[in-house]
Amino acid sequence: MEKKLVPCLVVSILILCSVTLVRSDASDNRYKVGEDVPLYVNKVGPFHNPSETYRYFDLPFCSSGPTKDKKEALGELLNGDRLVTAPYKLDFLNDKDSEIACKNKLTKEQVAQFREAVSKDYYFQMYYDDLPIWGFIGKVEKEGKNDPSEYKYYLFKHLHFTIFYNKDRVIEITALSDQKNVVELTENKEVNVEFMYSVKWKETEIPYEKRMEKYSQSSSLPHHLEIHWFSIINSCVTVLLLTGFLATILMRVLKNDFVKYAHDEESAEDQEETGWKYIHGDVFRYPKYKSVLAAAVGSGTQLFTLTIFIFLLALVGVFYPYNRGALFTALVVIYALTAGIAGYTAASFFCQLEGTNWVRNLLLTGGLFCGPLLLTFSFLNTVAITYSATAALPFGTIVVIFLIWALVTTPLLVLGGIAGKNSKAEFQAPCRTTKYPREIPLLPWYRKTLPQMAMAGFLPFSAIYIELYYIFASVWGHRIYTIYSILFIVFIILLIVTAFITVALTYFQLAAEDHEWWWRSFLCGGSTGLFIYGYCLYYYFARSDMSGFMQTSFFFGYMACVCYGFFLMLGSIGFRASLFFVRHIYHSIKCE
Repeated sequence: MEKKLVPCLVVSILILCSVTLVRSDASDNRYKVGEDVPLYVNKVGPFHNPSETYRYFDLPFCSSGPTKDKKEALGELLNGDRLVTAPYKLDFLNDKDSEIACKNKLTKEQVAQFREAVSKDYYFQMYYDDLPIWGFIGKVEKEGKNDPSEYKYYLFKHLHFTIFYNKDRVIEITALSDQKNVVELTENKEVNVEFMYSVKWKETEIPYEKRMEKYSQSSSLPHHLEIHWFSIINSCVTVLLLTGFLATILMRVLKNDFVKYAHDEESAEDQEETGWKYIHGDVFRYPKYKSVLAAAVGSGTQLFTLTIFIFLLALVGVFYPYNRGALFTALVVIYALTAGIAGYTAASFFCQLEGTNWVRNLLLTGGLFCGPLLLTFSFLNTVAITYSATAALPFGTIVVIFLIWALVTTPLLVLGGIAGKNSKAEFQAPCRTTKYPREIPLLPWYRKTLPQMAMAGFLPFSAIYIELYYIFASVWGHRIYTIYSILFIVFIILLIVTAFITVALTYFQLAAEDHEWWWRSFLCGGSTGLFIYGYCLYYYFARSDMSGFMQTSFFFGYMACVCYGFFLMLGSIGFRASLFFVRHIYHSIKCE
């Protein structure tokens, strides 16, 4: 089954690459002099609330004619993009000076609507030949005024477009608002507005293939790279310290135990057994709630596979800046096509633990991550609909996602589960389990589950927290993150640290004669996800200017799902490492 799943995953990558590359090639247009180059307005919203975006014409902007929606792909809809034809006409190599786009007479209500938008620092986003453009819709004059009631509000009504071209292709575009050509919105009275624009074409030597590089330069500046490399060095030091700890302390102790038990059996028989060997008859006793554990390991394995493939696509350059919706398309497609891995892993492991109701286990596996994600999405989509925001998915998009889940994810999950059930793999336990479990001695508070989880999660989190800021600033802000190679190195370090610290804590637990290590290793491995969610609180209140119910609910709701995914993924990594370690140490001694 595993051999059959590999081609399926490869096909998923090829499908995704073709989708995204077709998306990028679609903008590879050549134009003739005077030819209409498509300009689309996308969305507007408060600058500090990236999730709270609205359609451009939700504000009372005027249009020079009937507007037409641009057909969007699945990932673009998930990204909240709603492109509509713009009132500005930017023909190829056609300069314009103070051209009138449209005229509009604003009512008192529309003036108030614009004033509120200006007060919240609303920005607009447009796309010209698939190149992004941003700008603020207005400004607030506060100089010399201490009382907010004395502030003056202005709407920009003149845009200056500067477009760079190379032969017959568009290379770069900038849009600057004329700070002097404004309309005052301070008072609630009707206002006549003429929206105007100017266009200036300039030639450049930049090749078409490099026109997107300027958007990734900000994250590749020397001082930013220094911080990223400092993060990696900090993480590597953590790995070296853990490795040294395991090598010098843990392995030495184990070596002494092996020598004692393997070469001095008579002496060992005369002495009372203590430590981890004392519980050899209980350490492989199947855990409580084994169906839930198997489902968690299966879901975590699927999410780990998803993450690896996302990194592979990022490293080959699929997720270049402003390839709209490529990441969301990748997440949906690859998650759907890797469902068989979750089914196979969960069913196989559940059957190894002598579980009988594998169908219920398969249902649990399918809903363990998707269930909370669906509930969160339902609530947040309702909030977005209430706000009339672009984050609200159209009904057709929801139907498409449901069909993907019903026609792709579920069948692959079932096929993987059937293959896992029929794999006939047996659980490999080096020691025979006794009939009755030993009583676990009374342990100090710091050996309990929660303190151990805190210890296990802190070190992996300390290895990634510097990089987290840049990721959050990209996802929940307006920074651009493109250094995927460094992020991949940090991710590998995260996996290593998680595995090492979980193995170390598992050994100390067994040495204290506590044989219930199964769930403990999973919870300790996944506890980094709780630390990441704690960082969300810090980032929201200390490092960002996000506000409002919608933005707050979106931030904490979707980050809860992401951190839960990390909990499952890293928990399965920690459990697998501990299972390998426990099998190894008990296989190396002679157990009667």
